[in-house]
Amino acid sequence: MKINANSLKVGNVLSHNNELWTVVKINHVKPGKGGAFIQTELKNLKDFRKLNERFRSTENLERIILEEKKATFLYKDSLNYIFMDTETYDQIEINEHIIGEQKVFLTDGMEITINTFENDITSVILPETCEVEVIEADAVIKGQTVSSSFKPAIVNNNIKVMVPPHIEIGTKIIVRPIDGSYVEKSKN
Repeated sequence: MKINANSLKVGNVLSHNNELWTVVKINHVKPGKGGAFIQTELKNLKDFRKLNERFRSTENLERIILEEKKATFLYKDSLNYIFMDTETYDQIEINEHIIGEQKVFLTDGMEITINTFENDITSVILPETCEVEVIEADAVIKGQTVSSSFKPAIVNNNIKVMVPPHIEIGTKIIVRPIDGSYVEKSKN
């Protein structure tokens, strides 16, 4: 399926130079002179090589449509993560390289989406957000501006997240697994 480079999103899979690549990062650039372009970071689905590529904003790209199936995370063994297909109840082993950096946000029983192309697993998509607990955070400094200041905090999966000053140890927060960014304080 052909799509315009302006329509690219993180997670899209492209056929580029006769290989399959997933879009990891996107940056839309409009220089003072010349035409706009899309700067992307791509990851090869077979050998996990990374490639920085520029596409003109008017360029047409070949987007690959993947098959999706729902699965539930069960456990991790040495190098693989074990999931259960929610329709067939089959167990599926997925290498940690396919899951990527977001693997630290996997929790028991989490529903995920597995993308496949020609029966090969290409990627794992976690929910848009997940809940974590702050286990370490700097103290609030009186007089600090609330609107624009963030402080570092460590959450229960040992990931550093920048949070607003009012977040304290023991607070549950919502983060995005795709980049580990703070969304909001949990309502639970």
